[in-house]
Amino acid sequence: MTSGSTPGLARFNTSADSEASAALHEVCASSAWGSKMLAQRPYANAEALFLASDAAMAELTAEDLAEAMAGHPPIGRPKPGDPTSSREQRGMAGASEELKAEMLELNLAYQEKFGHVFLICATGATGEQMRDAMRDRIGNTAEAEREIVRTELGKINRIRLTRLVEED
Repeated sequence: MTSGSTPGLARFNTSADSEASAALHEVCASSAWGSKMLAQRPYANAEALFLASDAAMAELTAEDLAEAMAGHPPIGRPKPGDPTSSREQRGMAGASEELKAEMLELNLAYQEKFGHVFLICATGATGEQMRDAMRDRIGNTAEAEREIVRTELGKINRIRLTRLVEED
């Protein structure tokens, strides 16, 4: 979906600022990102929305990224009652106890090193793929990891914005 307006996009474009802001916060917990996105309404189509999201993501400071990451639960432990994180982390649903234990250990080591949760666009990824990514990325510098997180957040935002504009 890249062209034309949809009922979901039209509703987002015309909703009250408070409603649109709440919808954006569900997409990304960064208030700076949300403010930039809100200020650019209305969007002509989904592609314009995605491009604005990418541009806003590129401008986020380290503090803004930390705020965005705080809205994401650790891989393998979606927030209870949160259908979004459960859906996105579906690849861990059938994971073995051994893989879940390894992910917990890796999550803790990652958080200890970087000071935040491991963030990956988990949609469509298996538990093993997420584990392998965490194993690879734990050796990164903080600066390199911050830019990978920025890219992963951008992917997650696009998936969540797609859901927002495709809702009837």
